[in-house]
Amino acid sequence: MTISEKLHAIGRPLLRAQLDHPTVAGIGRGDLPEPVFRSWLEQDYLFLLDYVRVFTRLAWQAPDAHLGDLVDLAHTTFHDELSLHRSMSAGFGADLEGAVKGPACAAYTAFLLESAASYGEGLAALYPCMWGYSNLGRLLAADPPAEPRYRAWVDTYADPGFAALTERIGRMIDEAAPDPARAQALFEAGMAHELRFWDVP
Repeated sequence: MTISEKLHAIGRPLLRAQLDHPTVAGIGRGDLPEPVFRSWLEQDYLFLLDYVRVFTRLAWQAPDAHLGDLVDLAHTTFHDELSLHRSMSAGFGADLEGAVKGPACAAYTAFLLESAASYGEGLAALYPCMWGYSNLGRLLAADPPAEPRYRAWVDTYADPGFAALTERIGRMIDEAAPDPARAQALFEAGMAHELRFWDVP
């Protein structure tokens, strides 16, 4: 098995805990209380800004063959994903500019930015976010919520283009060949941060 395949095997049972989380379950049903999702959107906005910084820090270290990949991911996150996020947030009245990081967001972004000091390890640390959301979107899209605003969130992460970006990161991890035990530890830590992030402050 490749490193990424091993991470997938580790991640599948951990993904189940996210699917069972009340916030994710409420999105999937389309009945999550609006104040909860509004708060989550504010935290996710702050997370995404730092996610762009993680991509750019890794791009500085990337081999020539993947410099463009990481620049593209930073660009896509900053321009496309954040644009969609602002549009979705407006529908819930989220105060993005006035948002302040809660403990889960602060801990997660600090972990990612620190891990990005090492190219291969940084890729393994950020992988749970992309891989997890891609799989959550795919699974929730099998029985999508009727409420259009929650459906829009599901559709965003169920998009085949997002799955393709996730697969690209998996291949980059395999090529970077970080220490497998270290990659596993960082991936598991990232999955734990993902679960805690659903606990809306």
